Parts: sequence; structure tokens; C-alpha cells
Amino acid sequence: MSWGRGVRKKASRQQLPNVEAFDPKIIAEVRALFGKVKAYVKPGNEEWCIPDPNEVLKHPAQEHIRLQTLKKSLNKVKNRLSDKDLEVWHQHTNSTNRAGKVIATVRAIADAEICTQAWCKFYEILGTFNLLPKDALRSGELNTVHLCEAPGAFIAALNHYLKTSEHTRYCDWSWVANTLNPYHEASGGGTAITDDRLISSTLPWWFFGSDDTGDLMSQKHLLELHRFVGNMRRVDVVTADGSFDCQGNPDEQEALVASLHYCEAVAALVLLGPGGSLVLKMFTLYEHSSVCLLYLLNCCFRSVSVFKPATSKAGNSEVYVVCLHYDDKEAARPLLSKLLRHYGPDLAAREALFPSQLLPQSFLEQHEQVCVYFHALQVDTIEENLRLFEGLSEEQRKRLECLRDCTAQEYLQRFQVRFLPRSHWLSCNSVTPACCSVKVGKPPGQSKQTGSFNQRRELLALGWRERVGKGCYAAWVEEHCSKDSGAGWVLPGPLAGCDINSWFVVVGAALSAVRNSSFCDGGLLNHLNEALEQTALESGTDSSAAWTGAPSCSSCSLVCTASILTEVAALCTGEGDRKCLVFGRTLWCGERVEGLTLEFCSETLFQPPVRTPLHDGEPQYQRNLVHCVLDSLNRMGPGDALLLPLLSAFTRVTAAIVLCLHLSFRSVTFRVPAPQGVLLMCVGFCPEAATRILAPLGDLQERMDCLNSGEEGSGSQPPAGKRQILQFVPMEELLKEGLIKFLWTMNSTIARQQLHLLMQA
Repeated sequence: MSWGRGVRKKASRQQLPNVEAFDPKIIAEVRALFGKVKAYVKPGNEEWCIPDPNEVLKHPAQEHIRLQTLKKSLNKVKNRLSDKDLEVWHQHTNSTNRAGKVIATVRAIADAEICTQAWCKFYEILGTFNLLPKDALRSGELNTVHLCEAPGAFIAALNHYLKTSEHTRYCDWSWVANTLNPYHEASGGGTAITDDRLISSTLPWWFFGSDDTGDLMSQKHLLELHRFVGNMRRVDVVTADGSFDCQGNPDEQEALVASLHYCEAVAALVLLGPGGSLVLKMFTLYEHSSVCLLYLLNCCFRSVSVFKPATSKAGNSEVYVVCLHYDDKEAARPLLSKLLRHYGPDLAAREALFPSQLLPQSFLEQHEQVCVYFHALQVDTIEENLRLFEGLSEEQRKRLECLRDCTAQEYLQRFQVRFLPRSHWLSCNSVTPACCSVKVGKPPGQSKQTGSFNQRRELLALGWRERVGKGCYAAWVEEHCSKDSGAGWVLPGPLAGCDINSWFVVVGAALSAVRNSSFCDGGLLNHLNEALEQTALESGTDSSAAWTGAPSCSSCSLVCTASILTEVAALCTGEGDRKCLVFGRTLWCGERVEGLTLEFCSETLFQPPVRTPLHDGEPQYQRNLVHCVLDSLNRMGPGDALLLPLLSAFTRVTAAIVLCLHLSFRSVTFRVPAPQGVLLMCVGFCPEAATRILAPLGDLQERMDCLNSGEEGSGSQPPAGKRQILQFVPMEELLKEGLIKFLWTMNSTIARQQLHLLMQA
């Protein structure tokens, strides 16, 4: 029986066939999928014990010959995939994946929140191991910490499990999550997950630290997190699901993520209370760093198992290390103290955690058996997929479909997956998340990875212009801007439903570049930054000079200033002339329109900097912008208009300035009259509405001035000159649907126009 597209609508009435109705051979194969686990067995003589801290991080790493042989063998098999088109190969492996129907089935039956592969994997772990300590369940109080957790599927799965299981339904659950801040502008390079569907509605439970980055690999961040969870009676469970994008060098995935795994494990040992549990995602376990880490965990927990969930794609290297019943932290304290002193992103790149001679032979033998077992599972799956890639017979296809149907039903029955009303979801009072709400204007057919591994490697060897020209953004960039850019995109106001009393200032390390934005397409921003940097290298100048040298383009349809003034005059209502404040006199030289009195502001007051990868994140630019807006709001009368040039609104500070204008005017829109940025057209000033934001903006200006002068900052904080204001309006307000769609469209227009001009240079 195959589940079609209509399954969700019929889920309440339709039932999958019982597992026992399938062929016994099918059932046996399916149940084996849920038993891919190897447990370490400690000898009874206490041979496995925490090594002397004085021997830690002092000796060079040593290769384990048999494990390296497994690594070479696996990479040899994986390299056979290098010429396969990624999209075609994924479609094929999805069709052969025995657990490929589990996600859709769980969505249909349980209506689970963030029902992704990660959700299904963690729900499977919860149903396979006694992960929740019995003492916590008996007391009715459960406290969990989730590291590297974005987008939050583990938390959503645990919420579903607690609220639908009979023995946990009345448990008082508290949780805290950490991840790289998806809203921090410096989080780039494919490290931060921008999917904020849960984060946006549960922000108070997410800890990003005093620097606002959420970087777990910072010692300061870990110590702050430890203090942050200090109000919990004890931490019962820690999950760590972190990884990096290693698609550029898949053969060395384990080595590339080794430092992150160390930091996650050390963080868990610092945070957990006695009897607590840890779930740590790892990959292959061949390197000395992994051997040492597994030995450390075996010394600290009574039970350690390596588990490959059925819902984890069988052809990848992913495994979960499940550690139960954390022994008394006091025994590990001397070692933890030393590990904390050396904690950081290069921890695993230093000397070995433990020298080889301190690792018992009995442990090494068991570890090798674990590696051999999971190596065989992965190699067998890849080789089967390669065979089936050549062609599936009808009999093979039917058998695979039967296996997939049986696996989905086995999952439901084995883990007792039940329906949970949406009112019990964590995001039941959700704002619209940035990642999900903005669909307008995205390039058609956008895909994160396309072509084969070999083709992607060849593409990386090309210049940036060729990569853009051959990529999924090519047609979108070629369209760049037109006279209609901004038309139809209006923020009607003044916006009333904004809680200004909730505004607060976030200060962090000064941005070196804007690599990430919640208000623009990430791939487009990456292309623009690379264009600025590479053009500067080509010309032998800095990126700002490269930008100022970019030529104008005869094909760009820019709106003339006369038509803008005519449009503003038509939008202004009431008797008599209306005043229009204008920044940038040279752009409007000689322009006049009946019914509109132009008042030009000082040229020196608002001097946009030349383009760099900092964009609107440059602190001086933000100070000038705040000054301009405050000055304007204090000078205008009812119904007046404002024409304000804007470089971009990639950062939270500049996006919040646009919100302030949305709160103060009857309408806000944008036009593209010049190559650098856009022009904000704000019409119908409402003094009563604007009065609400004068005090917050005044306070913001004072804080910015203090940071600029070096008066703010003390203690362990970076010097004031190296810090800046990163946010002054809560993200919940900036993520509201009308505003974020406006910002996304405006910023995409800016980025496409700039990238187009740089490609012509």
C-alpha cells in the first residue's frame, strides 16, 4: 500500500496496514533497520578510568592503522559518487531509502511540529533508549539543554513525546537551546542555519551569549551558558546536533568537525547533573580525536552506545553517541578544568586529548569493532544504491515500496506516535519566521547544491563572474532593476500594533562584514560580497574603490527624480503646500513640483560611505542614519513627507530604522533613482504616532555616541571601539510578515542592482 498526496487530509480516518500483515522476510529486514546499535561494555576491573590530567593535551596524535584502513576503504567507495549529479542521485537514494516514507506518514498521522528527518531521528532515540533519567520523571521535573540545535527539531520532538506519552504527560519541562545566531550578521560561510521557524517564536529560550553570536566554541560563551542554566535544579539531558558544511571536502568530514565535537562533549560534561544523559551526533570514528573522545565519554557515563537511527539515511556517515547515567561530576572535575583552559575552536587540532598508551587495549578493540560494523553498513548501502542506479526491475521496485510502507508502519507502532493538537505546539503563538514567510522574488529553481561533486569543484575554480553567470541567480541578476522597482511594495501606516516598551539594545563585537541577513536572500548576499572583494583584488584597490569605479549601465531603468516628486505630491493630502524633507541635494538639483515645498538637509549630515562588505553595518553610517531620522521626525508637521537615501537594510539596526518610519508615516515605499541603494519615500507624517519612538531613538543615539567616543565598555567586554549596537528592536517585531516581505524585496533589489553593475565592470 502506497501513501499518496491526499494522505494528510485522510489521516484521521485512514489506517496503514498492520506490520504483521507484511511478508515475514520484509518484517525481519525492517526490524533490523531499528537495531543498528553497538554498545561499549566496560570491563569489571575498572580499567577504563579518567586519565591523569597532567597527561592531557601534551602528546602528538597517533594514527590507528586499522581504523585508517577503514577510512581509505570507505572514501574509495564514496569517490565512486563524484560524477553523479547531486539532484538525480538524491532522488534515487530517496526512492531506495527504506525509511523514506516515515516523515510524510508522521506528518499525516501526528501533525508533528517541524517534522523533519531530525525530528524523526530524535523521536526514535527517545523510543529506543531510556534517555530521560528516572529520577527526573519521578520528581516530575525535567530540564534539558540543546546545543547547536537550529532549527529546533529535537526540541519539537521532545515536546511531542512528553505531551503524548502517558508516563510523561504531566512532567514539568524546562529547556534552553543554543545555536549560532541566525540573526547575527557576521554568521556566514555556511555555518549558521537560517531556518528560524521555531526560534522566532521561542526566542527567550535561546541563548546567544553576551556577544550575540551563539558560538558554542567560545570559552566565554560556555561559561555564560553555564551561568544561564544555573536556575535549573539540575540539567538532566543534553543534546548536541552540530556539524559543518563539509561538501567541499567530504573525505575529511570527521577531522573538520572534530573541534566542534570536542566542544559539544566538554560543554555537556560541564552542564549535566549526576545521572544525566547526552546525545552527541558524530560521523565516522576513525581519527585519534574521535577515539579519545569516545574513551572520555565511556569513563564519564555508565552506558555508551553508538546508534544509527533507521530514519538516518543509511548511506551517510552520521551516527549518534547515546550516553546514559553521567557519573558524579567531581571525578571528572580536574580533567574538565584543564579542558576548559584549552577550550576553543582549535582544541582538536592541538596535541591529542590522551596519548595512545593511556587508552586500554580492551577499549581499542571494542572501538574497532564498532567502526567495522558501521563501515560495513554504509559501504553495503552505497554499493546497493550504485547497483540499483543502473536500473530497477519492476520486482525490485515493488519490494522497495513494500519495505518503505512496512518501515513507516513499524515506526508508528514501535514508538507509539500519536496526534498532538497544534495548540500544544511550542510555536502555537508564532510570528512569521524569516525563513518561511518570504517567497516573493526569489530566483526560480534555486538549489543549494547542483551538479556532480566534480562539476561543483570545477565551478569553484572559475572566476566569480563565471560562477554567477552559470548559477541559479544568473537570470535574476540580469533582470536587476526596472522603473517599477518598489511599485506595489508599500508599508501602510502608521503601524499601531508594536510594543515599544519591549525594545532593548543589544551590544556585541563590531561587525567586520555583513555575511548574513534575515532580510535578504543569503546566496545573493554571498555573491555580492565576493564580487566586491574579488573586484578589489582584480583592480589592486580596496573594495570601496572597486565599488566607486563600477560603471553605470545604460540598460538600468532608473526612476527620474521629477516623477518621484510628482508621486509624492499626489500622495500628500490636505490643503496647501506640504513640506518634503530631502537628503542629498545634488540628486534633486533644479527639481520643483507644485504643491510640494522641498527642504534640503545638510549634505554633510548624511554622507553614505562607499560600498564595502559591511554595507549598512558600518557604525558611523548607522549613527548618521539615526541622527537623520531623529532630526526629521522633530522637524516635520502633519502630512509632511520624507525622502531618505538608504544603502540597504541588511542589518537589524537599519531594518529597525525602517520599522520606525513605518510607525510614523501613512505610507513607506522605495524607488531606485541611483546605483547606490534606494530612496525611501515616506508620506503622510503622523506626529502623534512618531512621538512614541522619539525617546527610544534618542537613547539609541546616546548609546551610539558613547560607543564611538569609547566611554562605554568595561570589565571583560571588548574595548568600546571594537563593539557596536547590533539590535534595538526585538526580532519578533522585525519578523512580522508585512515588514519582512518589504525589507526582503527592497534588499534583493539593491543587491541584484549592485551585483549587476559589478559584473559589468
